[in-house]
Amino acid sequence: MTLDDLRNLDPKDAGNWPIQVQLGSLIVVLVLTIAAGYFYVWSAQVEELDAGQATEVQLKTEFIDKKKRAINLAEYKQQLLEIQQSFGALLKQLPNRSEMETLLTEINQAGVGRGLLFELFKPGLEIKTAEFVEAPISIKVTGSYHDLAAFVSDIAQLSRIVILSDIKLSTSKDQLLTMEATIKTYRALDEAELQAIRQAEAEARKKKK
Repeated sequence: MTLDDLRNLDPKDAGNWPIQVQLGSLIVVLVLTIAAGYFYVWSAQVEELDAGQATEVQLKTEFIDKKKRAINLAEYKQQLLEIQQSFGALLKQLPNRSEMETLLTEINQAGVGRGLLFELFKPGLEIKTAEFVEAPISIKVTGSYHDLAAFVSDIAQLSRIVILSDIKLSTSKDQLLTMEATIKTYRALDEAELQAIRQAEAEARKKKK
């Protein structure tokens, strides 16, 4: 059938069209119907299905994660209890405000006892947290390598928590070493400081309401 024959077909008399033309027209109509259905109806449903499948995967992952946590809940509680006990034990090692002067004296005597020369021993500004106060001390001492090492060892063996950080070593005269460092000590909060923290937390909760 030629193109002219197709043009001469009467749309009102489709029942008498050649069988090939009828089948072709039917296929075209089906294709257009399916395409229209996809773009206007099915595409939204497909997107909704994909979103549902993604949500299902996420929920399964969350369920497995929560199930693992539930299985290990007793172990987690035990670990938390041990951490709290360890932290409580550490807090008990902290000196109070009145004991800080004694601790500073012990640190200074540890250096002097090793024959070190203190060029700087300067307490810095305290840093307060909800549990304790960090008290940094800037030091600069000069002595032999052996004496400096012994001093660091003595600091580590003090009954209180003392941390040596920001250490810088340089050579001085007479084959001696000069060490600059920050000694961080910690003390417990006194009652006035605890009361101030409680009041600040209470005021913060009121503002949130």
